[in-house]
Amino acid sequence: MSAISAASATAAVTQFDSAFGIVVAGHGSRDPDSVREFEALVELVRESAKQSATPRQPVSHGYLEFSSPTIAEAVEQNIAAGSTRIAVVPGVLLAARHAKNDMPAELLAMARLHPDIDLHFGAPLDLHPKLLQLAQQRIVEAEATAPAAPTVRRADTCLVLVGRGTTDPDANGDMAKLARMLEEGMGFGAAVVCYSGVAAPLVADGLRMAARLGYARLMVLPFFLFDGVLVKRIHAAADALREREPQLQVMTAGYLGPHPLVAEVMIERAREAIEGRAAMNCSLCKYRVQIVGFEEQVGEPQRAHHLQVQGLLAKENARLREADAAPATSERPVFPAYEPHPIEAESFRIIAAGRDWSAFPAAHLTVLQRLVHTSGDFNAIDDIYLSPGAIDIGIRALLRCKRVVTDVTMVQTGLKRALLEQLGIATWCGVHDRETHLIAQAQGITRSAAGIRRAWEKFGNDIVLAIGDAPTAIVEATRLIREHGWRPQLVIGLPVGFVGTRESKEDLRRCLQVPRITNAGTRGGSPWAASVVNGLMIDAVTQLHAQSLAWQTAAPLAPARG
Repeated sequence: MSAISAASATAAVTQFDSAFGIVVAGHGSRDPDSVREFEALVELVRESAKQSATPRQPVSHGYLEFSSPTIAEAVEQNIAAGSTRIAVVPGVLLAARHAKNDMPAELLAMARLHPDIDLHFGAPLDLHPKLLQLAQQRIVEAEATAPAAPTVRRADTCLVLVGRGTTDPDANGDMAKLARMLEEGMGFGAAVVCYSGVAAPLVADGLRMAARLGYARLMVLPFFLFDGVLVKRIHAAADALREREPQLQVMTAGYLGPHPLVAEVMIERAREAIEGRAAMNCSLCKYRVQIVGFEEQVGEPQRAHHLQVQGLLAKENARLREADAAPATSERPVFPAYEPHPIEAESFRIIAAGRDWSAFPAAHLTVLQRLVHTSGDFNAIDDIYLSPGAIDIGIRALLRCKRVVTDVTMVQTGLKRALLEQLGIATWCGVHDRETHLIAQAQGITRSAAGIRRAWEKFGNDIVLAIGDAPTAIVEATRLIREHGWRPQLVIGLPVGFVGTRESKEDLRRCLQVPRITNAGTRGGSPWAASVVNGLMIDAVTQLHAQSLAWQTAAPLAPARG
């Protein structure tokens, strides 16, 4: 490069560097070790920024969850320091929900508040070559602590790479790619990938799998930025394996930690963001293209899921300080009651007065009266069958499992959206998914039955199953229950029709292995199944509301300490 071009490049860098500030956006943690190390990394980023072509490049930091300041407060701090262009860099390793949904949602909110500020979002740290070098360094450092004899070759060592684990297959797939790169690049005999949370196999299961492969040594590498609850879980699992398998050499490498190489990658990500080069893998992003098993999440809006715990630790500390200064109290927030629309309330007043309900258990009335409301027929409930305890079991299942599977989308769309959101319940229906079509064609079964089979595969027992259209869905459900030990928490089977309907519902009634709600005859339908679930959700809200009121009237409690 000529002297003139080099000078021009230096001038361009100088002008570029002076024009933006950096916000390092972290996840946040209840673990003070994690927070301390994150802030040490921020200081490294700050020092690196000071050594750039311009001495003034504001660096602030914020957290999604638990810790303070929040990301919004970090942006405000950067603006107060004079920044008009800001790069928000995710302090997370892989592009999963936090980098694809939560942090962009924060940025959009700040952009609306500050339309005059040029905000840019950076890519996560990802599988950057410098991070691979740091992983290599951590492995070599761990090998240096091994006993002098016997010397174990890498070819006789199995690498166990442990990630955080996410619900995003793209991010989990990056862990498998990293494992392969380290296995081949460093000459390990094999590599096993496992996760400390959310994804399978979990760390204890992954260690057991690796121990069975017959290698002389396991090298456990936590691919984490900082210490915290999940890293401590990894160390505990490795310690447990050492006790069980004393003949096996189990070594634990360090996590990445606050290191100059990580700071360099963050500075690079900030510059890429400002230049419009922040590259994220969109070709396999479940929110942009149909990925096998996640088809329904294409186009899902960016909604943050962390708002309830945003800055939580600071809020809890403030509450405790207020409690110290005030008399002891038992006051807790009241869970909102279910508030029906006036027309709905009048309808149920008429239904309550329209027949003698004394023969029915009080616990059944919400569900039964909603079935009358849906069918417009007081006699519709005379052939309803509820297995013993089905209502109470269903309510507890909704609150614990928080997932309803339906046979058709009409049942899914009939569920009250406000109640689902209030209780945090997810719904799933696979009848229109590509894999459901493939299974139906290959196995010669209906799409509704194939959707039930997929639910068994995907979710196991922790669901409430609501069938309102297809007798074949009931047939498949009872087959899986009897032949494969499937145990949904509650099965609601109320399809309508004349072909196989009576027989399938009678078979469900005789299926003693699971709690169930069904009826006799041909009547029923998707609105009926949805009404049962809605009734259970209303009862769940009513119970939570009553419980919160009982807390309010309980004897005063001293503020908790610990």
